[in-house]
Amino acid sequence: MELNSIFVKLSNVENQQNQDSNQPLYHQLDNFKPDTGILGPNNPPWNSPVAFLMWMASIALIILIPTIGIAIYLLTKEVKLNDAQKLTDLINSDSNAVLVNIICVIPAHILTILLAWLVVTNNRKQSFTEMLGWKLGGFNFFYLVAIVVGFFVVAGVVGYFIPEKENDLIKILRSSRTAVLAVAFMATFTAPLVEEVVYRGIMYSAFQRTFGVATAVGLVTFLFALVHVPQYYPSYSTIFLICLLSLVLTLVRVKSENLLPCVILHTIFNGLQSSLLIAEPYLQNLSTESPQPALFYLLN
Repeated sequence: MELNSIFVKLSNVENQQNQDSNQPLYHQLDNFKPDTGILGPNNPPWNSPVAFLMWMASIALIILIPTIGIAIYLLTKEVKLNDAQKLTDLINSDSNAVLVNIICVIPAHILTILLAWLVVTNNRKQSFTEMLGWKLGGFNFFYLVAIVVGFFVVAGVVGYFIPEKENDLIKILRSSRTAVLAVAFMATFTAPLVEEVVYRGIMYSAFQRTFGVATAVGLVTFLFALVHVPQYYPSYSTIFLICLLSLVLTLVRVKSENLLPCVILHTIFNGLQSSLLIAEPYLQNLSTESPQPALFYLLN
């Protein structure tokens, strides 16, 4: 009798599994419950309020540190800090002030990544790479190349039909050759890692657990684009590309369940643009009268 009872139970389990496998995919996803006991990229040791505070802290640092740097520089020029009009004129016209502002972003990035490290590791209790997902997650070299090529094709088409308009970043790049090199360095070596850790790492990981994948994708895409609007307005083509890039990177994070492919793609995007900026004066077929190409450096 006991043996027959075991066979009956096994048969019921097998029938239930067959029924589950025959259900539509959306039913299977609705019934899926992650193992909340295992910490990882989709079940992080931080929550959504902490993620939002991390985002606010990253913005505060990117504003505060350059502001302090500019204030110190202006004091050396014997400019009164209470003279708002004179301050504005000097900052906009002084190439050294522009350069100080750019360089000060780098320590802001360093402080941001240190704070993010404390959040991700739960104050050194967890592995930084394991909590963020430091694997390719199925995105091999050819997939990454296809995404890069596809995005730049879209960017080229958008830039052709909707030319880049004057914005704060273009003014910075025109201020001096040193400013171009500083922007290129930052956009390639610090901004991709910092921004991916904050947005697709800390924020998406917490938001998808709290609000679901679709809402998390929308929130991260929107907030990422939002902080870049001031430096690119009124260049609508670049703002559109920023939104598109954020969406692509966030969807890569969803599909791979790892942050590493996002960091690689972001670095490639910015690195290619930085190379073009540095090489621009040496390219014979570029005219100084031609409009600036669409630029979407992600400076946080």
